[in-house]
Amino acid sequence: MNTGKVTLVGAGPGDPELLTLKAVKAIQAASVLLVDDLVSDAIVAYAAPSARIVHVGKRGGCKSTPQAFIEKLMVMAAREGENVVRLKGGDPFIFGRGGEEVEHLRAAGVEVEVVNGITAGLAAVTSLGLPLTHRDHAHGVVFVTGHARPGEAGIDWAQLAATARDARLTLVIYMGVAGATEIERELLRGLPASTPVAIIQNATLASQRHAVATLGRLQATLTAEGLASPSVIVVGDVVRGAQAAGLPALERAA
Repeated sequence: MNTGKVTLVGAGPGDPELLTLKAVKAIQAASVLLVDDLVSDAIVAYAAPSARIVHVGKRGGCKSTPQAFIEKLMVMAAREGENVVRLKGGDPFIFGRGGEEVEHLRAAGVEVEVVNGITAGLAAVTSLGLPLTHRDHAHGVVFVTGHARPGEAGIDWAQLAATARDARLTLVIYMGVAGATEIERELLRGLPASTPVAIIQNATLASQRHAVATLGRLQATLTAEGLASPSVIVVGDVVRGAQAAGLPALERAA
C-alpha cells in the first residue's frame, strides 16, 4: 500500500495575502484538495493545474457534506498515495473540526500535519483597526461558538457575561447570527446594555460589511443592517476604539 499523507491547512479568513508561506507551499504541493465552502477561489488558485479539487461544503444553515464522508475521502485518497490537503477556512483547530479529523486520520494510520491559519475572529476585528486585548480595556479574549451541537445545551451566556465583566475579557462569537436574540438576552444578564459590540460579515473580503453598536441593540442592528452569516460578533470595551479608528456608531462598509 502506497500511503500518502494529509495536511489540514488553515486558509485564513479569505484574503489570500493573509495565507502563511507554509500554507501556500502545502496547497501548491497537493495532488488532491478537499476545499471548504468558505475558502475563496483566489486561495484555491494556488493549487497546481494537475491537482484534483473536490469541494466539500461545510457551512452552518446550509446543505453540508457529511463529516464522516469527508473523513472517508481523506483516508481513501491518502491510502492511494495522494498528497491530500484539507483546505479549511480560518484555522483548523478553532471551530474547524480539525481535532476530530486528526483523531480519525491517526486512528486510520494516516500521516497528518496541521498548518495554522489566521482565525476569522482575529482578522475581523483587526480589519476595523481594533485590538482584541488592550491594557486599558481587556485583559484577555475568549473565542466561543454561538452554534451548539445538536442535543447539547450550549454556552451558559449569562455566566460567560459575568466572567467577561469581572475579568475584563473580550468575547469573540463565531456562528452567532442565528442565535443572536438569545445571546443578546442572556449576555445582558451579566453585561450592561451599553457594552459596545461589532459585527463583521465576510471579514477581509471585498464584500466585507460591518456595524458597530451596543449589546442592547445587537439583534436590532443585525436586522437593520441586513448582516448575515458568515459573521463574527465581538463584544467588549475594545470596541470603544471604533470612533478613534474613524468608524461611526453604525457603519456599513462599501
